[in-house]
Amino acid sequence: MRLPFILRGIVALALTAASTMVSAQQTADAAQIAVEAARKYSGQTLNMTWPGGVGALDPKLHTVPLFEKLTGVKVNVIEAPPPEMFPKIMVEHRAKTGAYDVVSMIPSWLADLASAGAIEPLDGFVKKYKFGAELALIEPAYRDSQMKWDGKIFGIPDDGDVLILYYRKDLFGDPANRSAFKAKYGYELAPPTTWQQFSEIGNFFTDKYAPKLYGAGMIRRASLLHYFFQERFRNEGGRFFDPVSMKSTVNSDIGVKVLAGMVADQKFMPPGSQDWGVPESLNGWLSGNLAMTLWWPPVGRWSEGLQAGEKAMAFVPRSQIAGKVGYALPPGGRPELALGWSLAVASSSKKKELAYLFIQFANSEQVSIDRVQLPYSLRDPFRSSHFSSPQYRALWPTAGEYLDLLKSAAQTALPDLSIRNTFQYEESLTRALQRASSGVSPKVCLDDLAKEWDAITQRTGVDKQREAYKIWASSPNAYPKK
Repeated sequence: MRLPFILRGIVALALTAASTMVSAQQTADAAQIAVEAARKYSGQTLNMTWPGGVGALDPKLHTVPLFEKLTGVKVNVIEAPPPEMFPKIMVEHRAKTGAYDVVSMIPSWLADLASAGAIEPLDGFVKKYKFGAELALIEPAYRDSQMKWDGKIFGIPDDGDVLILYYRKDLFGDPANRSAFKAKYGYELAPPTTWQQFSEIGNFFTDKYAPKLYGAGMIRRASLLHYFFQERFRNEGGRFFDPVSMKSTVNSDIGVKVLAGMVADQKFMPPGSQDWGVPESLNGWLSGNLAMTLWWPPVGRWSEGLQAGEKAMAFVPRSQIAGKVGYALPPGGRPELALGWSLAVASSSKKKELAYLFIQFANSEQVSIDRVQLPYSLRDPFRSSHFSSPQYRALWPTAGEYLDLLKSAAQTALPDLSIRNTFQYEESLTRALQRASSGVSPKVCLDDLAKEWDAITQRTGVDKQREAYKIWASSPNAYPKK
């Protein structure tokens, strides 16, 4: 754990007014400002929601102890499984209990939480505590799509989740594989840039190596599955709704083509992989049984064994592929942000300013650079300084390539759909995708899905949803530019 290093650094900052992390025009960095302002609240307690399990180790073992040490403020981390967090936040808001001060939220909840008044606008605090310059250093895909709702700051992007393609460099670079592949398909064996190439490459490796190794495999179970469809659907030119009528267009010809392609791809994936969740997909990749996978940034670190020795990370299989992994954008070139986490202040909190100050501290350049490198943290790079960090780039031989790819993804990545009742649309989409994987016609699945989405829109209110969709669709990367 790197606590002593950052503790010395921030204490030093508190004693000097210099900063090496932000522009020369500023006299103090955001972490220092937050610490000094929070000290007047010494002895008080904040309650903070956070995804439970491994995800909570960052605040419990690192960020919270550090903040408590520097300010005298106590922070109570309230853990919950991610699917339970949104309803709990809404219940507390409606009851006006003030039970939560800091809210950890998935960015796709932003429309619901902001429009319901469950989270507090932060513009005033950002200005008062001079955080604007450091917010500008958050990479565009996160800053421009996960921070504001209807022109106001409600959430501070705090995690660089994005789906990227991992591939086996040793297999792709093998001369025999390259020669055989080109002879069969007529082009060089390289990371796929289209889904047709992905299918051809996947079939090639499966035909040659199965059952020892398969062309690809990835998560296909329940709550995470819809992100893979959202990405592929939009890269192919799909749109979720007609912006005028708000009728669902997910069952367009593009949608049917995409879902049919996802079903067809299962033929070159391992038997039973249509039911893979996180453990199975990690085991398939890290054990060396796959040539390609789409996953979140932690797999890049875990592939090199950086989690080894951490008891909390025992669920991650020991990597058999260290030094053999390459990184690329997924087919289509516009990856899905897929989940992620932001920090917000509960509107019913009686300690809003203090809650904000903790967020500014945790999210600051000075503190976040350590958080995204903790071996037990699930926070991924999201600031410019994270990608250029000499320390991070030295963690393994190809860490620079990994960070460069993540930075590239952060320029044009697609934000998850975020409108009113997003949960309901996602759950409906997931059911449709699982029906298709069980053998039901993709067209039938998507036609039924469109009816379900239209019903959700009617219950929500067409006019309200049209406005919410307009706000989301106006974000820079909601849909790829033609």
